[in-house]
Amino acid sequence: MKKINKWLFLMPLLIVAALVGCSSNEEPAKETAPVSSTDDHRVEEVSLTIGSWRTEDVAKYEKVIALFNEKHPDIKVSFNPTKNTEYNTVLNTALQAGEGPDIFHLRPYAAGLKLAEAGFVEKINDLQGLSTYPEEALIASKDAEGNQYGVPINLSSTQFFYNKKIFADNGLEVPQTWDEFMQLNDTLLEKGIIPIAMGTKESWLLSLLHGIVGPAIYEGNDFYKAVLAGEKDFTDPAFIESLQVMNDLKKYFPANSEGLGMDDIRTLFALEEAAMFPLGSWEIPVVLEMNPDLDFGYFPIPSKTGTKTVTTWVDGSFAINANSENKEAAKVFLEFLTTKEFGELFVKEFSMISAIPGISSDNALLNHLSKSTESEATPYMWVTNFTGGDPTTKTVLETELQGMYLGQVKQEDVAAKVQDNAKTWFAPFQK
Repeated sequence: MKKINKWLFLMPLLIVAALVGCSSNEEPAKETAPVSSTDDHRVEEVSLTIGSWRTEDVAKYEKVIALFNEKHPDIKVSFNPTKNTEYNTVLNTALQAGEGPDIFHLRPYAAGLKLAEAGFVEKINDLQGLSTYPEEALIASKDAEGNQYGVPINLSSTQFFYNKKIFADNGLEVPQTWDEFMQLNDTLLEKGIIPIAMGTKESWLLSLLHGIVGPAIYEGNDFYKAVLAGEKDFTDPAFIESLQVMNDLKKYFPANSEGLGMDDIRTLFALEEAAMFPLGSWEIPVVLEMNPDLDFGYFPIPSKTGTKTVTTWVDGSFAINANSENKEAAKVFLEFLTTKEFGELFVKEFSMISAIPGISSDNALLNHLSKSTESEATPYMWVTNFTGGDPTTKTVLETELQGMYLGQVKQEDVAAKVQDNAKTWFAPFQK
């Protein structure tokens, strides 16, 4: 009886030992994947891909991703850009096939919203951090119903850059009125100095130049608001005058400006062969790379009444692919893009103006320009409001301006064709 009791006592131990022995021959149970979290979001370990047209920014985005991974090490992010001229086609083809990157650079305004209307972009109305931005930045990726589709990354601005040495050597000062601006050009021309580095070979440069000087003639924001309300249009005398001014400026361009493109005019300014360069804020690091010793500043274009403007717009947002299988993780990354930490890194590494207000830069020129965009901004309406139509109204303006510079079209005809195109689709003109 004692022997039987002994075996009864040992039996449970033997069973446990047998079970342990059997389990040691099997694969160990998988551990639960670590998670990253940000407030309400908890995300299992995933990999995200980012599509973009910024092939030149790969190394910079690696630093962005590294900063993101300091708090979210379990969300692996790959930045895979496509050549700028091929990006739209590659992205659209992938999205139509139900594929594409989890996150992608969304073209601003109408071009990006067309993808949203087609159902390819995820709404992010509840994304934390959107309140960081002013409405002027959010509207670049917001539809008429108020749905938000993208997180704005940077602002672009256009203005006149000028060579400080050329100005100082010739006793010239930054113009405070339109008349002073024109006198400045005449003085430079008389001294044998190219006043304005500008060419008309690439049509987009012409809408950009009009975006800078046009507001000085039709008083910028007042005309812009009247156009949006349908109270004025492109047959307005002030707008026609702005086209005439574009034609008047041609004599200050380099010789054979019809054959000069972006690379040519940048080189003229960087090598100090031209006194002024009307272009975008993104050119600052490019010009300095060509000539690190170049001492240049900028000035807002002054109007006849002395009002000064720099022309601004949101130059891209990041959006989530509606077909992504990793939307929650993508939202975590987009929330990171709304933070001050990202804004400061962006300004430092990219030498661009952050869409997040109040972010300063160690680059004095960029820092001053950033402040101007907060106090002297006028919208680049050809991008913000007139990329609709087929062809777009912006494209019509560019084509007709090229014809004007070749002496084939008068400014009244340019205005009429721009208006005729806009009237086919722009609702305020159809009242």
